[in-house]
Amino acid sequence: MMKKTGIIAAVFVLTLCQAAMASSEKTVTVTDVAKRTITVPFNPQRIIALSSGTLRLITYLQAADRVVGIEDFEKARPFARPYIMAHPELTKLPRVGPGGPGSINKEPDLEAVLQIKPDVIFISYMEPSNADALQKKLGIPVVVLSHGRFASFDEVVYESLRIAGKALDKENRAEEVIDFIENVRKELASFVDDVPEEQKPEVYVGAIGYKGVQGIESTDAGYTPLSWIKAKNIARKISQGQHLFIDKEKLLELNPPIIFIDGGGLQLVKQDFEKKPEFYKSLKAFQEHKVYVLYPFNYYVTNVDTAIIDSYAAGKILYPERFAGVDVPKKADEIYTFLVGRPVYKEMEKDFGPIGAIAGFAK
Repeated sequence: MMKKTGIIAAVFVLTLCQAAMASSEKTVTVTDVAKRTITVPFNPQRIIALSSGTLRLITYLQAADRVVGIEDFEKARPFARPYIMAHPELTKLPRVGPGGPGSINKEPDLEAVLQIKPDVIFISYMEPSNADALQKKLGIPVVVLSHGRFASFDEVVYESLRIAGKALDKENRAEEVIDFIENVRKELASFVDDVPEEQKPEVYVGAIGYKGVQGIESTDAGYTPLSWIKAKNIARKISQGQHLFIDKEKLLELNPPIIFIDGGGLQLVKQDFEKKPEFYKSLKAFQEHKVYVLYPFNYYVTNVDTAIIDSYAAGKILYPERFAGVDVPKKADEIYTFLVGRPVYKEMEKDFGPIGAIAGFAK
């Protein structure tokens, strides 16, 4: 009897081993944003995310626990990057290269990558030929993703979420994230859809980061939070494109009644205010104390969560009656919790002050 039991146990163990081997041998084929067809292990448990925005997408997919190494750039102070704030444990992982905007389309530290043995490498903004070369050198599948246009929301993010979701066996989560963002956009639009054009105030957004911290002259004609609430972005009188710099004389000429300051450049604007108070005090928005702080969302490309939160904050200021029922800090933590896994509004507030508050030097 004991001998028979032993045989049954041995067969059971063998069956488990065979099942595990079959699972490990199972693969998935994806077509990345570079139109490359890549075969990756099914449900990989060891991954790395390289270049601008990639780690954020992996976090949105609730796969941060599979990351086994990160870039030096991500290890640095988690300033304005909620996905790192929510997962500080990521900064303790081994380094895999320098990272940062200057690393786009460049190889990581090959030796460091090989040492941690990832199953799959996700990387954004890499040319197909470079991705093929990297994959050949390392013998590890390389999947190219993208956040689309810098400093804006681009729906190529949805394509990237679906690609990574398929590779990670997180397809349902990818659709949940996409649905969440789309539902938020619909809700924002519902607040303002019937606002007559003549009742929309003209607005300017200054100090938007562009290859570093910038002053009040730095703006964006396609600024996502204003676009989502259909506000009159005064920069569109100058350009229909995206980022631009306007000189102070032009800003005086436009003289917007409301100004938003990107929190990333807030201190630079404050320093400039102290040097040239006469310029700022000539602006209507400063005279009437209608200069408000929004959170920087363009940090290692677009933090979609923060861009959404800025939309609610701007809406509350521009259309207070329509957004009366919105508690922006509470809404912020709902958004952060869903997308990055933890409420981090208080940490953002610590760095930039309450969202939508009047800039201290403009009171």
